[in-house]
Amino acid sequence: MENQVPPLSTTLQKGPVLLRPLHATDAPDLARHINNKKIWDNLRDYIPFPYSEQDAQEFIASVQPQNPTLTFGITYEQQICGVIGLETQQDVYKKSASFGYWVSEAYWGKGIASTALKLLTEYGLNQLGYIRLFTSVFAYNPGSMRVLEKNGYIKEGIFKKAIFKNNQIWDEHRYAIVREDKN
Repeated sequence: MENQVPPLSTTLQKGPVLLRPLHATDAPDLARHINNKKIWDNLRDYIPFPYSEQDAQEFIASVQPQNPTLTFGITYEQQICGVIGLETQQDVYKKSASFGYWVSEAYWGKGIASTALKLLTEYGLNQLGYIRLFTSVFAYNPGSMRVLEKNGYIKEGIFKKAIFKNNQIWDEHRYAIVREDKN
């Protein structure tokens, strides 16, 4: 029998915002928060809508084995209110990671997404050693664009008519940040 290394349990915190691994007990709250059309409108279609507690349980189970932790529950004042995560790229892109996040509508306007992204960016670049982090934003989501820009992300370009969401065609805005100390 091989020795298995237990997953590292990582938590990242700034003020009342804490990023921590997801727990099975988070499923009811996650399902309640994400099961909102305003949230889903800004997410990729592989995330189901409506979103059930079973969907949340399956998602949590799929990310729990991560070592190191790449997917975090976002908590505000000890209440789970969203998710943020990195996805390591492959092949010649292995020093890059894409990321995504969402915060419950009940918690909008509190700076939570901006703080969570700051924590994730520092973790991804400084602790995990990625050289480049990037994400895509749908053209109709200026709030997310502001969150990225506040955290030093640069708009690299606009991919015209790249997104098909809710039976409409949209532009995709691509943002990235790079560690300047590496070539």
